[in-house]
Amino acid sequence: MTADDVEAAESALGRRALELPELAEAETVAAYVSVGREPGTRALLDALRARGVRVLLPVLLPDNDLDWGLYRGAGHLVRAAKGLLEPDGERLGPDAVTAADAVLLPGLAVDGRGLRLGRGGGSYDRVLARLERAGTGPSLVALLYDDEVVARVPEEPHDHPVHAVITPGGVHRFG
Repeated sequence: MTADDVEAAESALGRRALELPELAEAETVAAYVSVGREPGTRALLDALRARGVRVLLPVLLPDNDLDWGLYRGAGHLVRAAKGLLEPDGERLGPDAVTAADAVLLPGLAVDGRGLRLGRGGGSYDRVLARLERAGTGPSLVALLYDDEVVARVPEEPHDHPVHAVITPGGVHRFG
């Protein structure tokens, strides 16, 4: 994709995400800052924050688990391990994600069953397991490009399906 394609996709993705009822009604959203050629999240983060949504961003721990911090704007992001952008300021702890009404998940692909293929570090598998143990039921939403919604991805016993995928071209929901 060209830089213009990536920018147009971010804009479309953000518009679709803001129309999603799960995000429109959320008070707290756990999200992430896109890097590289990932579908862009920065405009969405700013729009959620402008709506008064409490936006939590991940902080990668040495064991690949995730801590969380509050998004206070682009000027409060710092470059961290593996080229990620993380919030500066107070750390809220790994369990902070259990307060989220919706969790936005990165990934490489999602299949027709809603199973997400991640990057292999296990960070979000731990988050999803933590949410399940806590008995919370946030909406799980992956942000992808249109061609990353595929017929089938490999499945592991610990995998949790997402509820929806937002792409620049539309929203895909799963049972």
